[in-house]
Amino acid sequence: MTTGSGATIFGCAGSGLLAEERAFFREADPFGFILFARNVETPDQLRRLTADLRDAVGRDAPILIDQEGGRVQRLRAPHWQEWRPPLDTVARAGSPKAAAREMRLRAQVIAAELAAVGIDANCAPVADVAFPDTHPVLRNRCYGSDPATVTTIARAVADGLLAGGVLPVIKHMPGHGRSHLDTHLDLPTVTASLEDLRAVDFAPFRALNDLPMAMTAHLVFAALDPGRPATQSPTMIRLIRDEIGFRGLLMTDDLNMEALSGTLADRTARSMAAGVDIALHCKGDLGEMQAVAGAAGRMTDAAQARGRAALALRRPVAADIPALMAELADG
Repeated sequence: MTTGSGATIFGCAGSGLLAEERAFFREADPFGFILFARNVETPDQLRRLTADLRDAVGRDAPILIDQEGGRVQRLRAPHWQEWRPPLDTVARAGSPKAAAREMRLRAQVIAAELAAVGIDANCAPVADVAFPDTHPVLRNRCYGSDPATVTTIARAVADGLLAGGVLPVIKHMPGHGRSHLDTHLDLPTVTASLEDLRAVDFAPFRALNDLPMAMTAHLVFAALDPGRPATQSPTMIRLIRDEIGFRGLLMTDDLNMEALSGTLADRTARSMAAGVDIALHCKGDLGEMQAVAGAAGRMTDAAQARGRAALALRRPVAADIPALMAELADG
């Protein structure tokens, strides 16, 4: 199996693939695709859409989604499981071991639901450590406020997804928890010392550096590169590769987030120059995607090798969702 040669992951506009989107995807040949609530109606519709996206590029391209299993999930009732209580409540309740067991089972159910509609990569686990001033848009998605707990539960989530044949995309490298601003709107600056960052923020990602795919963080680490967000910082990407030791496929967070400045072409070019493998654009706007594709260029040989290694972990799994749900109910 070969990976896509375009160094991009793109969204699409609606619940069905438009003719102009199909033509663009055929030409741009993105590595993969990402779906959002705007793309989701029913299981049958979603299966058609995922098949059409793959047909547009002529290969078994990965299709991603954000299905964390709490506030952030794109597939919802009545066709898909609504998770109650929220995942952050589960992750912080009782012992880390008990929470990890439940989160692993939840992740297996999520993987089964995703695989059934042709989605084979999930933007989870969230391995960011929560702090008292973590912005609310992130805080209730975090698994805990100490790196050991976060690592235990994030590993369980990743294992559950992989057991269901779905690739985990760990986020947000090298750690987003100290962000006191919403990066959809603003660029935060982290002022913690390098010693503290290594001991806390970077620790879960270092422990999970064997996972196949990851997403960067749009925030500045003043102790390392005060002038650039991690997504666009060669210093931070080298830290992710060398100190954290991550060898998997590294994508940006969404390039449309206003933590980044400049045109979309500028944002893309800076990110690629910093050393990320893949530019992620989620909006589904055709003109914007054309700009990103032009600036991203083609995947490097190293990125293609990392992509092949990640995709090799996908496998069909015959999942028994009622049995998994019964196991969850038994505690």
